[in-house]
Amino acid sequence: MNKTTNCGRGDLPAKERILRKAHDLFYAEGLRSTGIDRVIAEAGVTKVTFYRHFPSKNDLILAYLNLRHEQWMQWFTEALARHGGESNGAKALPPVIKEWFSGEALGDFRGCAFLNCVSEMGPAMPAVIEVTHQHKQQMTDTIEAMLPRSRQRKRTAEALAIAVDGAIVQAQYCGDPAIALRALQFVVDQLSHQT
Repeated sequence: MNKTTNCGRGDLPAKERILRKAHDLFYAEGLRSTGIDRVIAEAGVTKVTFYRHFPSKNDLILAYLNLRHEQWMQWFTEALARHGGESNGAKALPPVIKEWFSGEALGDFRGCAFLNCVSEMGPAMPAVIEVTHQHKQQMTDTIEAMLPRSRQRKRTAEALAIAVDGAIVQAQYCGDPAIALRALQFVVDQLSHQT
């Protein structure tokens, strides 16, 4: 269960319970394997209530991604600051990502919710691709903001964001985040010497 969204049935309004339960299920088990009936049952609402708030599963998926974006970016920004942020530059990235992989930050690590959704939905739901693009751009912008000013700042941020995504995918499929973290550290070290 994702510790950032765990909730009881009666302590939140119905719409929030639905969204948070969908968040936990979609992230843990995937979009396609999580049916609406299960979300309804676990959120403790009726079908009428569910469809009043989310007319379709696609609407719920987009709301889930928006919630995940807000939570993840808030955590990411705060974690970068905890690990030195602007004073430490790119060197803050590996310990931040390690924190996420370990489950300390956002609950059990199941990869990037956005990349997982794109791989599941792809062209069948173009809005997922657009939301993912926006999320990844904001992540890149956040990385760029902590780098020292240089002509290569934007390109370095883009390369680091791709390295982070690669580390996420590696940690997800290989089961040993240490390998991905070593590779990310290597990329950070190489790019830090160039800026």
